Amino acid sequence: MSASAQNDFVYDIWYFAGLSTDVKAGKLLRREIAGEPICLGREDNGSVFAMRDICPHRAAPFSAGCIKDGTVECPYHGWRFGIEDGACKEIPALTSEQSMETEKIKVRTFPLREDGPLLWVYIARDKRFAGTPSIDPPSFSFLQGARRKAVMDDDLTLNCHVDHAVIGLMDPAHGPYVHSQWWWRSKKSMHEKAKQFEPRERGFAMAAHSPSSNSFAYKLLGGKPITEIAFQIPGIRTEEIKVGKKTLLSFTSVTPIDDTHTHIRQIFFTDMGLIKLLAPFLQPFAQTFLRQDADMVDLQQMGLKYDPTLLLIEDSDTQAKWYHAIKREWAKSREDKREFKNPVKTKILKWRS
Repeated sequence: MSASAQNDFVYDIWYFAGLSTDVKAGKLLRREIAGEPICLGREDNGSVFAMRDICPHRAAPFSAGCIKDGTVECPYHGWRFGIEDGACKEIPALTSEQSMETEKIKVRTFPLREDGPLLWVYIARDKRFAGTPSIDPPSFSFLQGARRKAVMDDDLTLNCHVDHAVIGLMDPAHGPYVHSQWWWRSKKSMHEKAKQFEPRERGFAMAAHSPSSNSFAYKLLGGKPITEIAFQIPGIRTEEIKVGKKTLLSFTSVTPIDDTHTHIRQIFFTDMGLIKLLAPFLQPFAQTFLRQDADMVDLQQMGLKYDPTLLLIEDSDTQAKWYHAIKREWAKSREDKREFKNPVKTKILKWRS
C-alpha cells in the first residue's frame, strides 16, 4: 500500500462531535471534522444544532458570536442566520430604504443528534444535503437509560492522516514495544494469541473473551472480566469490559481534522465503584498511553514523507485490511444507492504480542 494512496474521508455517516456536556446552554463551540469547520450550539431550551462555522459575508467564525432568538449572530457585522434552516434573517447594515432578499443567503447546516451523553454530527458528501439521514448514529446500550458520566476523558491531536491513526488504534502487535510498561505489558511477556472476530454493523468485533493474562490493568478490575472490542467506521472503537453485573466502557473516537491531522479522544464510562474512586489516579496512565501513540506517529511521519510502499501481513494486520475494505465498500454503496455489504467474515486471527 502506498502511503500517498489514501482513501478519502468517510462521508454520509455520523461522526462523534463530543460529549453533551461539552456544549453548554446558550453557548457556541467550534469543531473541525473531515475538513469541515463546524459550529455547535445549544439553545437555552436545551436543543442542539450545528452549522458551518464560516459567515458568508466576511468569513468570521460564528462560534465567536452568540445565539439570539433562534439565530446565530456573526461577531463581525451582526449578520444573523437561522439555527434550523441556515437562512440569513437579518443584516443590520441595511437601511430601511434598501431592499434585499436576505433569506436567499444560506449557511450549510448539519444534522446533529444527542444520544445519552454523546453528540453525533452527520457529514454528507453532498454539501447541499438538508434531509434526514437514512442511518442512525452508533448506540451503546450501557449508555442508555440512567445518565452515565465520564470518569476519565483524554484527547490529543495526531499529526497524521486518519487512516494511519485508525490502523494504529487497532494494531494488536505494537503494544509490547510502544506501550511497554509495568502496568500494561512488556516484550518479555509476549505469547501467541488466537481471537475470534465477527462482522458488526459497519465494522467488526473481537468477540467476547477473557482478556490477556499479561496485562496488569485488567487484573485491577478483579473477578473474571469478559471483554468485547468493536470497531466501526468512520473511526469508533469500544471496549466493553464486564465483571459480573458491572461494566467499564472504553469509548475511543478517531476523527479526521484535515488531511494531515487527526483528533483522538478516549472516554471511560463505568458503574464500577473502584474505578470511579481510582479515576483521578488512573488518568495520568491513560494520558501516557495516548502520548506514546502520538510520539510513534511523529516518528512514523519521518518515513512516510518518502512515500514508501507499506506492507500489511496476515494475521496481525488483517484488521487494517478490513478497515480499508469497509471504507471502499461504504463509499461504493453510497454511490450506487444500495445497502452496505460488510466484507468482513467471521475468522480466527492469530498473532504474538
